Amino acid sequence: MAATSRNFLFATDQGDAALTQLLAILRQRTGFLDGAPGGPLPGWHVAGRDNSAFLDMLYGRLEATYPAAGQPFYATRLWTNLMWQPAYVAVLSVHAHGALPQFSGMAQAMKGIDVSGFRLAPGPQHKDDLEALIAQAGTQLRTMGDIVLAEINTLTKLKRVPAMRLLADRMLGLMMRLGSFVPGTSVADQHRFCALWLDAMGLKGQGKLESIGLDDGRETVIIARKGCCLDYLAFPDTYCVSCPKQDDAVRLARQRASAIAELDNGED
Repeated sequence: MAATSRNFLFATDQGDAALTQLLAILRQRTGFLDGAPGGPLPGWHVAGRDNSAFLDMLYGRLEATYPAAGQPFYATRLWTNLMWQPAYVAVLSVHAHGALPQFSGMAQAMKGIDVSGFRLAPGPQHKDDLEALIAQAGTQLRTMGDIVLAEINTLTKLKRVPAMRLLADRMLGLMMRLGSFVPGTSVADQHRFCALWLDAMGLKGQGKLESIGLDDGRETVIIARKGCCLDYLAFPDTYCVSCPKQDDAVRLARQRASAIAELDNGED
């Protein structure tokens, strides 16, 4: 079946081929996304189903691994664990694959204290112009996030504002690295796409990209976060490079050094 417009949906009988292509792109562009075709395996997490056993087990493992970290850290780790893979799938589907699957039904696996590995069912993938795909993917990702947040709150307390700020942080990080996933992406593109994603997800104002000039004349972007992952509760006196709890001058200096290192490594 041939495409007749930009709104063409991959035909159902092409679902397997389209998904195989997407999974290959995800793995090749990141080096770590481990996806497979098919439905959930026993014990896996699927947003909107009964995930109480999964959440309880992951919470217990986090508590046993970091006994001094406390409930806010465990709740936050549940959230970031369950949303990082869908965010990657959403962004790379749009920007690297050019078509959008129904990823909100993806099944995710638990590996130790982490959520890693997923399965997507074959099916139609929507094609459209880039801005329309961002709007659709952002809406789908936010809807999935609302479901996951509600699930977490049946087990433990996680406030909406900090959770959504961390989801915004994830998108900022992906936009910052978009050039490594999609060669040829400009700094201007990164700013424009970032604004579109945050707007589509109802996260406007929850963080932003900042441009910085480097000594050799290059320009790059760093992130200005509003959310904190609370990792310092498990690893005292250790803040992420972009942590908003740092003095702004320290944050900028650390991010500048990190950006230079990443750019230099990319040229090796």
